[in-house]
Amino acid sequence: MKFIVITKDLSVAEAARQGFHPTDECHVTEDWSKGLDLAQDADLLFVDMLATLTEAHKIAGYEEFAMGKMSHPTAKKTPLVLISPPADYDLDFMAGWPDFVFGHIRRPVDYKIFRRASTWV
Repeated sequence: MKFIVITKDLSVAEAARQGFHPTDECHVTEDWSKGLDLAQDADLLFVDMLATLTEAHKIAGYEEFAMGKMSHPTAKKTPLVLISPPADYDLDFMAGWPDFVFGHIRRPVDYKIFRRASTWV
């Protein structure tokens, strides 16, 4: 299986590297645009919402990511798992699109979450 993880959080990146089966392909990147390009033939695309923000606490960066994913020739078909910000992280508002998010992971994130998520497909 192939998994893409977009995050700038080193602990999330390490949890992903430990969580998937050794025979799985796991790509971790901080750049969501690069992550979308890597998504061809991926089984799941994980995105840490904080990694998409261009300005702290402003949802506009996540919206840009969402529009980019929905229009990407290959990534648009890859199921998305959203890694939410910490519970106490304030955003100016939250946007959503029907059927955009396949799954939702709350913090704290550990390797067991990625191991479990790999069984979703």
